[in-house]
Amino acid sequence: MRHNLRDVLYNASVYRDEKNKVLGAFASARDITAQRKQEVRIKTLNEELEQRIIELESFSYSVSHDLRAPLRGIDGFIAIFLAKYFEKVDGEGQRLLGNVRRNVNKMGSLIDELLTLSRIGMKDIQIVSINMNDLVHTVLEELTEMKGKSTVTVKTLSKAQGDIALIKQVLVNLISNAFKYSTKKENPLIEIGSYSDEGEVQYYIKDNGVGFDMEYSNKLFGVFQRLHDPQEYQGTGVGLAIVKRIIIRHGGRVWAEGKEGEGATFYFSLKQH
Repeated sequence: MRHNLRDVLYNASVYRDEKNKVLGAFASARDITAQRKQEVRIKTLNEELEQRIIELESFSYSVSHDLRAPLRGIDGFIAIFLAKYFEKVDGEGQRLLGNVRRNVNKMGSLIDELLTLSRIGMKDIQIVSINMNDLVHTVLEELTEMKGKSTVTVKTLSKAQGDIALIKQVLVNLISNAFKYSTKKENPLIEIGSYSDEGEVQYYIKDNGVGFDMEYSNKLFGVFQRLHDPQEYQGTGVGLAIVKRIIIRHGGRVWAEGKEGEGATFYFSLKQH
């Protein structure tokens, strides 16, 4: 005879008379074998996915790290060449060599961003209580040179629960973007605020800069996705992907709203303090 083991969810409760004497019991049983198998399968798939993510992040880190060595070599050789033979090179040659160095430096910045992106997935998160007003003002001080003529308004911000170094990176990326994309406005305005909603705090950075077409908003947080001319607005195309990766690791959300020529607002949410 063939026997099959089944998973069964069994519930029972007694019933009593007016003197609290047990008269009997109600019981029910439900076969949950299929549900259990599905749960095991989902757990296995999640474990496999986590392992693939770790492997991918490790690969990205290794590739990015290994690319730095030849770039340093190229930049070093150009520097030596210019130091020794600068006066022997005509104006066009000097211009071309300058372009090479600028592109080498640009590639170096891109690799640094990719390294940052790959490290986020491998970094242990240290959750602490964060005074967001203090952190925002620290970031603004560090970005003084980028601020230019921008008027920045910082509302009273709710405290956050998160890794302070990673949340600072989020603020640096979002605030620097707000400065960059509003710099051509006659009166650049930046507003930073927050509000609570259903157990989470939603923070926002709003600007009156170039904005973007909402039709392409789903591309904003992808790696190497840019909605503006890189010749006009420099960047690596990785900054918002870093923001998304950090916030997702905190169990939060990121999104944005904007209108071309009128500005943009970037949001991220964290658990309520």
